[in-house]
Amino acid sequence: MNCIIIEDEIPAQKILKNYLEKLPNFELKGVFKAAIEANGFLNEQSVDVVFLDINLPDISGIDFIKTIKNPPAIIMTTAYPDYAVCSFELDTIVDYLVKPFSFDRFLKAINKVKERAEKPEKKLKVEGEEFFFLNVDKTLHKIETNSILYIESSRNYITVITDKKKLSYIDSLKNWSEKLPKNQFIQVHKSFIINRVFVEKISGNEIYVKGTRIPIGRTYKQELLKQLNIK
Repeated sequence: MNCIIIEDEIPAQKILKNYLEKLPNFELKGVFKAAIEANGFLNEQSVDVVFLDINLPDISGIDFIKTIKNPPAIIMTTAYPDYAVCSFELDTIVDYLVKPFSFDRFLKAINKVKERAEKPEKKLKVEGEEFFFLNVDKTLHKIETNSILYIESSRNYITVITDKKKLSYIDSLKNWSEKLPKNQFIQVHKSFIINRVFVEKISGNEIYVKGTRIPIGRTYKQELLKQLNIK
């Protein structure tokens, strides 16, 4: 895999370069102190991974990602853990490293990148299909679309709950919201998408799906009632 580092702190640059030298299948293509410098490089060449500091002198790392067309996998680096939560709103961010970070923590982030790269594109083509496969822990699990009870998001992980199994892996709820059949699956909360087939009842701001109580977000309730033909 090819990668670049965008980091304005020299000590952090050195740590990343040292860790990358220990990985036989990673090639460092460049080190940049500012996003504007890296932008020119990314316009000419493609990489698999970008190690990106959140606090950069010219533009924040988060804002920089939004300017990249077809961005690669991003591993954020920051001295401020509070920034990490908001960073996961962007699908391309795989993990974040809070400085100073150990090699073990660095390796965990690398493994997440590899896990995402190994996932088959099949999971991104759910709409209209009766079944698909999810690659979780190096095992392909067959999932029937109609068997999904609900999907829950937590940080950068998605948990798919069916009538028989529960699978968690790195992904975003946004991806699922875009790909699942719109006439069957409804987002009811920033962290939940439910299968309308398994709805049992609605009580206040909670919806019951096959015995599981799920919160209904205020901004989602009107659309939910509309989808369920409740007036």
